[in-house]
Amino acid sequence: MKNLSIRELRQRLGELPTVLQEEGEVVVTRRDQPIARILPLTGTATQRPSHADLRARLRRQPASSEETIRRDRDERG
Repeated sequence: MKNLSIRELRQRLGELPTVLQEEGEVVVTRRDQPIARILPLTGTATQRPSHADLRARLRRQPASSEETIRRDRDERG
């Protein structure tokens, strides 16, 4: 468990994932009084799917973007 003041937390925000991994828990203090506890998430997916995976799951459109745009412009006149 690591204690950080609000000021220290703001200064080290980019390091927070590393600190959580090393310490397991961060207690945020204001005037030496604990006000919050930050815990790492457990049991959740930590990796985001790649763009290729997301595209593969999307339903294919019947017409290309070019055809759709041309049709829309033609309809507007």
